[in-house]
Amino acid sequence: MFKGEFLWKYFPADIKNKMVVEFMELKHGDMSVTEYAVKFESLCAFIPHYNTLEAENDKCVKFESGLHPDIKHLIG
Repeated sequence: MFKGEFLWKYFPADIKNKMVVEFMELKHGDMSVTEYAVKFESLCAFIPHYNTLEAENDKCVKFESGLHPDIKHLIG
């Protein structure tokens, strides 16, 4: 949580905005699930909402929605 707050407070606005857009558009695509999860978590640090305990369900929904349909089907 500290890391996310620190990044949000001290990173330039244009970089934060770029990371927010990248996070919102993130899809599993041709990455491995592990690569997708690492990318998801690294971008999550720039989204204050997703760094709270109350948002854990939202974070799960966002992660699952970006998965490849074949994998989403297996966990759904």
